[in-house]
Amino acid sequence: MPAARRFAAEALTRWDHVQRLDDVRLCVSELVTNALLHAPVADGLILVRLELHSSHVLLDVQDGGDGAPAPRPSQEADDGGRGLLLVDALADDWGVTARRGPGKRVWATFQHSISDRALAE
Repeated sequence: MPAARRFAAEALTRWDHVQRLDDVRLCVSELVTNALLHAPVADGLILVRLELHSSHVLLDVQDGGDGAPAPRPSQEADDGGRGLLLVDALADDWGVTARRGPGKRVWATFQHSISDRALAE
């Protein structure tokens, strides 16, 4: 988990797109945690990928699990169950896509701010 957060921070810093850094890092943590807890890990791996596009950053977490994770209501006393609610609140869009073969990818997008867009163009 720390390696995935560090990867995200280093990539966004290298791209000079740090205004959404905290949002991206938190979503990386939540999506990787979900993959570790709820999906069989294909070949012992979870793939975390970031892509820089002209209008947004794409976060993509791939694992060996099936199904489509969805936010679920949680009670105040619950220890977990809020990860996808956080992703839904922080990302501009997110979803789940089946992969070829076993597994799925859970993705989230983060729009650039005005100043970041000017840098990307």
